[in-house]
Amino acid sequence: MSLRDIFCQDSAIELLLRGYLSEHSAHAYIFAGVEGAGKFKTACEFGKLLLCRKPRAEKGLADSCGECESCRCFEAGSHPDFVHVYKELLEFTEDGKGKTPPVEMPVDVIREFLIAAVSNRPTLSARKVFVVSEAQKLNIFSQNALLKVLEEPPAYCCIILLCTRLESLLATTKSRCQIIRFGPVDQQRIFEALIEMGLGKKEAQFFSLLAQGSIGRACSWAQLELTGAKLYQTKLELVESLADYKYEDSLELSQRFVRAGKKLGEAWAEKDSAVSKSDINRKASQTLIRIVISALQDVMKLNLGDESAMTNADQKEWIAKLARNLGTEQAAERITDCFESLHWVESSVNERLIFEQLLLNLAVYDRMKV
Repeated sequence: MSLRDIFCQDSAIELLLRGYLSEHSAHAYIFAGVEGAGKFKTACEFGKLLLCRKPRAEKGLADSCGECESCRCFEAGSHPDFVHVYKELLEFTEDGKGKTPPVEMPVDVIREFLIAAVSNRPTLSARKVFVVSEAQKLNIFSQNALLKVLEEPPAYCCIILLCTRLESLLATTKSRCQIIRFGPVDQQRIFEALIEMGLGKKEAQFFSLLAQGSIGRACSWAQLELTGAKLYQTKLELVESLADYKYEDSLELSQRFVRAGKKLGEAWAEKDSAVSKSDINRKASQTLIRIVISALQDVMKLNLGDESAMTNADQKEWIAKLARNLGTEQAAERITDCFESLHWVESSVNERLIFEQLLLNLAVYDRMKV
């Protein structure tokens, strides 16, 4: 793969190449944008270019050669001058053996795998590249520890922070980095990518719309589906249940959501063994909440007479039934509740309580009619 193979991020890549070709690449970047928009792949390919011994440049474009020793080591995943920093590395810190990775990025990971490593000169290439995943989870201590390195890094060092919520970073952190913004990926391109993976058209259409511009998220769901996780079937059952349930069924339905989340999490854990179990469970719960959001958004579209972009077009009759119970403003209020639930999931609130509250809120209007 190369920078040319990353699609729908032309502006971001143009900014990176403009600095590279003018020999004014930043010492630190923040790649900001939705999860799964291609930030990590871009960081890897740009890092590969920075480390390449014989880079190719012509007509305002540049890319790694793919043939030198540096490129071969990079493609083999063993380049000594490229460091991927992520919170699960806590297990390999001096005092982290056996510890469960927390929600936030541990300061010990930043100190041992970035700050301490920056002073070591490159061994194979002329530069060193550090890519920090989930930079939005850097707490105040981790960010403060990073400030000196971001302000006065060695000339050979490049640090790339991958961030989905720019507002979570301190102003002092942002001021020391060049911010590169990544936009959502076109839905049609996501659909085509899922079809190429072997997904059926109905499933690909649903996942590409549900992803809302995140090709990484859509591909992850597709991989689950292809391994037999039956996520698409779960969504069919949940949307039907939402359209047909009453206030008194809220607790029972919440238990169905919890069971579905557990099953999805188990399938995800088999696919992504390197990711912590707590993070996988959060991703599973967030996926189910996004399905609820998609159904409520479809209710709004149906009420407003715009059926062309319904995410759950394959279940229009159930969306119509749900729309008879929820007006446009009511659906919008419940969507707000769902996004609040996503925040609770990220904060590790008990998933059973989250789903109970979400479904009780959704059933308020049914109770009001009684």
